[in-house]
Amino acid sequence: MNYWPAESTNLSEMHMPLLQWLKGLSVTGARVAREFYRCNGWVAHHNSDIWGCANPVGDFGAGDPVWANWYMGGNWLCQHLWEHYAFTRDKKFLEEAYPIMKQAALFSLDWLVKDSSGYWVTAPSTSPENKFRDAKGRAQAVSVATTMDMSIIWDLFTNVIEASEALDKDQSFRNRLAGVRKDLYPLRKGNNGELLEWYKNFTETDPQHRHVSHLFGLHPGRQISKSNTPEFFAAAKKTLEVRGDAGTGWSRGWKIDWWARLLDGDHAYKLIRQLLNYSGADGKGGGGTYPNFFDAHPPFQIDGNFAGTAGMTEMLLQSHLGEIHLLPALPSAWKEGEVNGLKARGGFTVDMQWSEGKLSKATIIAATDGICRIRSNRAFFVNAARAKQDADDFVLSVKMKKGQQCNIRPLEHPGD
Repeated sequence: MNYWPAESTNLSEMHMPLLQWLKGLSVTGARVAREFYRCNGWVAHHNSDIWGCANPVGDFGAGDPVWANWYMGGNWLCQHLWEHYAFTRDKKFLEEAYPIMKQAALFSLDWLVKDSSGYWVTAPSTSPENKFRDAKGRAQAVSVATTMDMSIIWDLFTNVIEASEALDKDQSFRNRLAGVRKDLYPLRKGNNGELLEWYKNFTETDPQHRHVSHLFGLHPGRQISKSNTPEFFAAAKKTLEVRGDAGTGWSRGWKIDWWARLLDGDHAYKLIRQLLNYSGADGKGGGGTYPNFFDAHPPFQIDGNFAGTAGMTEMLLQSHLGEIHLLPALPSAWKEGEVNGLKARGGFTVDMQWSEGKLSKATIIAATDGICRIRSNRAFFVNAARAKQDADDFVLSVKMKKGQQCNIRPLEHPGD
């Protein structure tokens, strides 16, 4: 969470310490994968340190398996390697990062097993940090193919496939990943229309738990979206409605990102107000921010500060679906505004102004050659080209050269 805003706020250099540290973690992680699991590749668990600790942790064996034995840390961290390339289009960096990403994928290939339906699943599997009730009403943590596991693996495989395509190498491995990805245990909906957290419709021990791990595919992943998976987009919204807005600071921070990805700026703004208001950090109705602006997860956890910053950025600009979506979740409270220097995937820098809750102008500068696909809920034009209507939005693709500037102007009368 601490690095979520690094690329989108155009601070890629602040991302580098994490990305460089991952090289060492993958080395210790390879030893853990081999010695603990007899698997290829590398793995990391719940937390690490400056020495690259990769093995399961938990207070000398007293850690709850729901988090202590969670083995998706390496896969999740690999997302940061891909994201740095996605925002910068630095091929040299991707060449160096690709082997780390590939080795993480190799661990997952060894870890996955086929279930009776022919799907690839993780087993054992947990959903940090929530639990469910078994048939006898007892609280349980360990299951099969929890949604967070499967979403992280889907994300990793997708990123490695696209990295292989960008580098024009390793086609056989790319094809292997694509073949497994299509048979990963799929997303499912529960009886009440929510996104299932586990592979069956288990009853949660805490329906309002501050962790909503199974929405990884909505954010920071890109598996769930309004345009590509409308059914699960609605299910993700239902999940957040059931979970509620309470939580510690970091939980509210992540919820801002989720509501932004759900294109609901007013709900995201409501959570921003809660995040900035300290009302006691009890893990439920409390949380927020201390008077000194530290995130209130006692005694202090900076995750909420950075996740909240990333969420505010997501409200103004999104690019995870291969297009630049301008003001996707602008709240009604932000009627007038201006933002400069935000970064979009594809290597684009974006400046925007808006008035009366609508885009008034925008400028996009390309850091490399490529196609810039622009989306806005207001009709617009670039030079003589007019955006075409796509559902509730307007979309236009512009071919750009490195260093070129693209000026976006709204159409005052779209029907003209």
